[in-house]
Amino acid sequence: MSSDKPDIYPSQEQALTGKLRNNIERVIRSNNQSIKWLLTSFFAGGHVLLEDVPGTGKTTLAKALAGSIDATFKRIQFTPDLLPSDILGVSIYDQQTQDFRFRAGPIFTQILLADEINRASPRTQSALLEAMAEQQVSIEGDRYAMDELFFVIATQNPVEFHGTYPLPEAQMDRFALSFKLGYVSAEDEVKILDSQRHDHPIDHLKSCISTEDIRQIREAVSNVRISDELKRYIVELVIATRGAQGVAMGASPRAGITLMKASQALSLIEGSDFVTPDVIQELAVPAIAHRLVLDTSSQYAGSQAAQIVLEIVQNTPVPA
Repeated sequence: MSSDKPDIYPSQEQALTGKLRNNIERVIRSNNQSIKWLLTSFFAGGHVLLEDVPGTGKTTLAKALAGSIDATFKRIQFTPDLLPSDILGVSIYDQQTQDFRFRAGPIFTQILLADEINRASPRTQSALLEAMAEQQVSIEGDRYAMDELFFVIATQNPVEFHGTYPLPEAQMDRFALSFKLGYVSAEDEVKILDSQRHDHPIDHLKSCISTEDIRQIREAVSNVRISDELKRYIVELVIATRGAQGVAMGASPRAGITLMKASQALSLIEGSDFVTPDVIQELAVPAIAHRLVLDTSSQYAGSQAAQIVLEIVQNTPVPA
């Protein structure tokens, strides 16, 4: 395999990812894939969207990640009356200095939980767009940079639920991965009941790695090798969505970049110093499906973007 990155085996960073993963699993004991994908997005420098019915553990998963890292964490509960200034901040007149002083909003943090993001109006949802895309926000003509570790974990209920607003396509494209947690097995649900008889496991969770560790892991992710053949494979998967039947708008080049970086991150998490086709195939749906816009006839027919991406993966030749 050819590569334009040095041959580095990041064993120390892999140990750190395992330490973080084990810490989160003390709270989320029955959804290992969701933990793995959440960390994949985090280490790849992207943002994540968790979509599922209420009560499946979306908020708990986000809080477990935040509690496991020595980083600043803030939560915004999105509601229909939430305003952009409630997220970004506002300028307040200081009578002593006779000048306006900017009071930063909760968006200025390292890990941000945007809870039930689709319950707010599209105008308020878009307040996150610039921060997620450009690592900065523009407020009253001034630009404010976000922390380099800025990471958004957004949760949303299915759009069929009462009082929800669909996220705009431009914002959906800013999420690196989007996936559902799903229900746990009956056996695991009994364990959840048992673990919360007296209190919640998250109340006893302590940070196990530092922000400097995260920077180290992200640097190691960028050095995980990926061959030119696999880069071409990723591009072919993305291009195939643009001509797929029932798709009105396919995935953008950003989807390919995200899939590449996420594949590098997942490879590191799983103990490999190079990307394989299996990793790309595993991440294709959570990295691409949420970016597709289906045409009207496909929506009425009940077609699913995830199924379209799966068919593309099955029909696209894998590099030898």
